Amino acid sequence: MGEGLKVYGFSISPFTRKVLMTLNLKGIKYDYVEEDLNNKSSDLVRYNPVHKATPVLLHKGNPLPESLIIVEYIDETWTDKPLMPVDPYDRAMARFWANFIDTKLVPSIKVAVLKECEEHEHEKKIEEANQWVKTIEDVLGNKKFFGGEKIGYLDIAAIWLVGWVPPMQEAAGWQLINKEKYPNLSAWTEEMLSHVTVKENLPHRDPLYAYYVWRLSGFKPELTPK
Repeated sequence: MGEGLKVYGFSISPFTRKVLMTLNLKGIKYDYVEEDLNNKSSDLVRYNPVHKATPVLLHKGNPLPESLIIVEYIDETWTDKPLMPVDPYDRAMARFWANFIDTKLVPSIKVAVLKECEEHEHEKKIEEANQWVKTIEDVLGNKKFFGGEKIGYLDIAAIWLVGWVPPMQEAAGWQLINKEKYPNLSAWTEEMLSHVTVKENLPHRDPLYAYYVWRLSGFKPELTPK
């Protein structure tokens, strides 16, 4: 069923990595096209004319944009090794928390760690970020994964915390998230990194570290939209 499947992506983007990780967790074969975001291909612009952004999944000639929409589509199309919860309420809540991660958690951590705010606002931004990190720490609780005993949709939605936060904090020279303050997230991160498919589908640390050093120097580029 993987025949005719292609992903247009940007390799250090967490949004692209969510899609690739989903495909690889399910053992689905696909072709991958790396995009240059400074010189986007005509295919990318054609397949995602609204955002002109990665990732885009092309399946049997049908293009689909936005990472979490793509993840759900893959999960519904290739039903082996399901990622979404079976119960409708649990599925709805997984979507709610995935949206929370993208719209509340990730932006607040970036602002706090990278100090992308006025100096007098920084302490307030740190408090806000800690509030949202504590929220997702409590959602995870003592579970091995957000999905229970196996990796699920919400674990993929939260992958930025695993692959991108460590090099960002290293570049910034301080830690918002650590084992002492957030033991549940720290244990979950270790579980994720011990999973072979997850580890193999994370970008290397060096380009991410360089990216955040560059960003800390005053540049505020976007890796890619959703």
